[in-house]
Amino acid sequence: MTTTAVHEDTTRTGTGSDTGWGVDVGAAPRTRTGTERPVPRWAERVAHAIPLVLLAQCVWRLPFAFGFDMGTGTGSIGGLWVSVPYIFALSLLTEALALLSFGLVRGWGEVVPAWVPRLGGRRLNRWVAVAPATLGGLGATALFGPFTLGALGIGFSFGEFDSGFWEFLFRACVLPVGLWGPLVLALTVHYFVRRGPSAARAATPAVNTSTENPNRVSASS
Repeated sequence: MTTTAVHEDTTRTGTGSDTGWGVDVGAAPRTRTGTERPVPRWAERVAHAIPLVLLAQCVWRLPFAFGFDMGTGTGSIGGLWVSVPYIFALSLLTEALALLSFGLVRGWGEVVPAWVPRLGGRRLNRWVAVAPATLGGLGATALFGPFTLGALGIGFSFGEFDSGFWEFLFRACVLPVGLWGPLVLALTVHYFVRRGPSAARAATPAVNTSTENPNRVSASS
């Protein structure tokens, strides 16, 4: 008499399917950043650097709200009831836009947050983030790139200042702003590649498709 004992293993065949705006069924556990696949350290550092390269310019601009022209000789831009909300709103808006770059290295840039009505929890198609990020990066490069070149004495002229100190302070504060666009574009390219099908295939473990069960155990008596 022969008895055959068979032990069957179940094999997971993938880490989930890209359903665009639909729910990602069977997706792998999220990483510490909440993303589907790990974000490299350099991308994390770039995302943290973007708000910082704009901070000096935003702080330099604040005294204008109270009528102090920072040695530019331009004078007041209007009454306090106009200048204060305008200058502070402009600086806050600039930093808010910079913080949006974290969506390229965080889970909320891949899946709609749960608190959003009707769309909460749905997986974002990568183009939803890539398109505006690319346009924003190109726009920031075109708008602020000349400031960085001008701070280096290339092409762009800032006019006269009351003293060399004020000119030096201004140039030092606006020098980093031209990095905003290129840094956003670098993160956008990485986001696009990280969420692409080639990265998904690389992250999917190999599956044993053989019809022979390697765990079959036979016992005879």
